[in-house]
Amino acid sequence: MYKLKVLPKKRWWSSDNISGYVFISPWLFGFLVFSLLPILASLYLAFTKYDILSEPEWVGFDNFTEMFTADPRYWKSVQATLIFVFVAVPLRLCFALVIAMLLNTKLKLLGFFRAAYYLPTLIGGSVAVAVMWRQLFGAAGAFNSFLTAVFGIVAKISWITQPSTALLTLVLLSVWQFGSSMLIFLAGLKQVPAELYEAATVDGAGGWQKFKRITLPLLTPVIFFNLVMGVINGFKVFTEGMIVTGGGPLDTTLFYALYLYEKSFRYYEMGYGSAMAWVLLLTIGFLTAILFASSKKWVYYESKGD
Repeated sequence: MYKLKVLPKKRWWSSDNISGYVFISPWLFGFLVFSLLPILASLYLAFTKYDILSEPEWVGFDNFTEMFTADPRYWKSVQATLIFVFVAVPLRLCFALVIAMLLNTKLKLLGFFRAAYYLPTLIGGSVAVAVMWRQLFGAAGAFNSFLTAVFGIVAKISWITQPSTALLTLVLLSVWQFGSSMLIFLAGLKQVPAELYEAATVDGAGGWQKFKRITLPLLTPVIFFNLVMGVINGFKVFTEGMIVTGGGPLDTTLFYALYLYEKSFRYYEMGYGSAMAWVLLLTIGFLTAILFASSKKWVYYESKGD
């Protein structure tokens, strides 16, 4: 019989551990100085009245009370953000899944199409694209010209300045940036065993039945990942509302992050902005926890034998 030799635990000051700490010290320094300390500072400022130019004044929960009871623009920003998240995120996922399934077939120039569809994601969050989108849906933009040339509709309105259509243009911009979700879906489709489709074909299953019974269940982990990331990024949307519409007509595109920015850096209400940031953090954390809790009922993991 051989006896297992238990190696002694290395103390944290051993040479190997010190070497590891030295190698990760740049990251540790950056995390402490640029992440952890600002997070703790913002938590303190959330309970103060602070205008950057003077010392913070402790006000307790006054910022939160004003936010929830005396600031109508705050609730407009919440409404605009919720509409954007619950409309743009599902549309983006559905569109990305459809394109991924098309690219999963044997097409010519497949690499070109993948790169072309992914390109909007690479440049989609830039200021240049936001400016381009503003020109596209302006009164003299290409979208109105398209309506006139194809459908004979003479439209001279600016779609980004109309309260009923301004938010829709930003939803379309978000859906247009579907490349990252598409690539993740495409990777998931590549992992589905071809034998399952062959067996389903032998049993007489059609295309819809294969998608419903094979493709969709095996893609649920990928759908779950894209959904979580989409919700988180949706609540943080800023550039589109800032550059394309500037908050929009009647605050219809005044997203939460945009209003937080205005309060903090335009009106110098840094304490109020910090309070808004913590509400946003807790909201995203709560919704993410709900998604993780619900995933047990609809996400299929083959390794677990669900």
